[in-house]
Order: sequence, then C-alpha cells, then structure tokens
Amino acid sequence: MSPKGILQSGAVALVTGAGAGIGAATARALAGQGARVICAARSFDRVAALAEELGAQGHALALDVTDAAAVANLVESLPAAWREIDIVVANAGSDIGGRRRFDEGAMEDWARTIDTNVTGLVRTCHAVIPGMLARGRGHVVTIGSIAGLRTFKHGAIYAATKFAVRAFTDTLRTDYSDTDLRITEILPGLVRTEFAAARHRGDTAKAAAFYESFPGTLNPEDIADAIVYALSRPAHVMVAQMVVVPTREK
Repeated sequence: MSPKGILQSGAVALVTGAGAGIGAATARALAGQGARVICAARSFDRVAALAEELGAQGHALALDVTDAAAVANLVESLPAAWREIDIVVANAGSDIGGRRRFDEGAMEDWARTIDTNVTGLVRTCHAVIPGMLARGRGHVVTIGSIAGLRTFKHGAIYAATKFAVRAFTDTLRTDYSDTDLRITEILPGLVRTEFAAARHRGDTAKAAAFYESFPGTLNPEDIADAIVYALSRPAHVMVAQMVVVPTREK
C-alpha cells in the first residue's frame, strides 16, 4: 500500500448519499486525490450530474439504502471495472420530520430515519465488506454525529440512530482487528447542508432559521477533508474516530 494509504490513484470508492452535502463534497475530494468514485443516491439526476463533473473518475448509481434488494445487489449492478470497491463512505442519512418531541412525530418518519441511518448503513457495509476481505484491503468510513455522543432535546430517534452507528462501527473494528481492513467513524457537529430542509420537507426558510440559530456551522468540505485525512494515513495507522465541530459550537 502506498504512503497515501488506500487512497491512491485508481482506488474505487463508494459514497452513499452523494447527491448533495457531505456526500457530494466527499466524492469531489476523493476524485481530487485520484480515486474513482461511485456516486450513489436516491436522486439519479443529481449523482449523474456529479459523475459527469468528475469525468472518467465518476460513476453514477441510483441507490436507496432502504431498498434491501438494491443494496444487496449493488456490487453486481456495477460495471466490471467498478466492482472492486476499496473504500466505502456510508453517508446516506435522514432526519425526516425530526426536531420535535417524540410523541408529536409520525411513526413512519421515525421508522424511515432508523431504516436509513442504521439499517441502510448496515446493509451497505454488508454488501461491500466481503469483497474487501477477499482482496485483503479496504477502508470503511461511517458518518456518525456528535448526536452519537450526547443526546439533545427533540432528538430521540436521530440520536438513537447515531448511537447505534457508533456501536456498530466500534464493533466492526473489533470484528476485523485480525485483518488489514480499516474502520473509521467521522462524527460531525452541525454542518450547513440541505439536511435541515429535507427534515422540514423542503421548507428552506425553516432550514435557514435553524442554521442561523447557531453561532457557527461547518461546511460539507470540512467533513470531506476529515475523511481524506483518515483515508490517506499509512497502512499501519487507523483513525478510529474523528469528532469535527464548529469552533463556536453551542
């Protein structure tokens, strides 16, 4: 493995939730480091545009991580040249209908968040890790949250999912401690993306007011930089967890 770790020219990376925000920024950052990036998201139009921007280093994949069959077959659905996935960034996430008291939220929204943030992430890892093990190389990056370290008012389900991501990622690291697979969790603080608008079903005014209520926010590129750092460490170094928060965190 090169001094850049697994992140090297020609490495294949799968980024879920690549249609916007952290996922899109990560896809661009990895391509900038020479990787070939499978840009995966529910919105094919968005990832198709991103893959076109990346040129030969991008491949668009329509993927809903809540679709069990689609995720299970994702490797086989790729062109042969893209199937040996070296890196997975499990970034797809949801907080639809969130930031409200538990009993005031809709059960279907809570279930969607769990299915995306936990089950979808687990499905994604289950689809790609066997190939990594067979090839003797691979780096799994999960996107957690500081909500996986401490709870907050009106965040019962979202925080529960991020605590689950932390437990899952920690256990993966133990499971594969006798292999060369590296397992990293990135735990961002508040990042200004389209996530808040999606939470409020497209209400951009509510989303803007939410972000403005905080003294500082991160940009998606800040998290992409953290991911590149973790991936580019030498083979004998594993960044287990990285917490990234705004300087003026509330």
